[in-house]
Amino acid sequence: MARDVMAEIRDEIAANKVLIYMKGTPAFPMCGFSAATIEVLQELGYPFAHVNILEDQEKREAIKAYSHWPTIPQVYVAGQLIGGCDIVRDLHASGELQKTLEAAFADETAQHRAIQAK
Repeated sequence: MARDVMAEIRDEIAANKVLIYMKGTPAFPMCGFSAATIEVLQELGYPFAHVNILEDQEKREAIKAYSHWPTIPQVYVAGQLIGGCDIVRDLHASGELQKTLEAAFADETAQHRAIQAK
């Protein structure tokens, strides 16, 4: 049976509130743009998943087609493409990325507070 890479990408994005398609891993980014983007995400402290596109050439090309975005890294929050390194850094500097992440995790935060209050 043929592999449906686009379906894999859709499923990965749907399964993770924050997902970065990157070169390398958060512990060992393999390009400066991926490293800078990971640094911003780690600074904000929200959990995120990653996909190392260097391990899968087919997915490396497919994610660009899926998003209509030509570069890596690509950051998705709540199913939506936020952008690459420059956009993530700009959104972080303006405070917008923090607000976007707060909104994405709002349900979990409310549930966590309710559990702690009991």
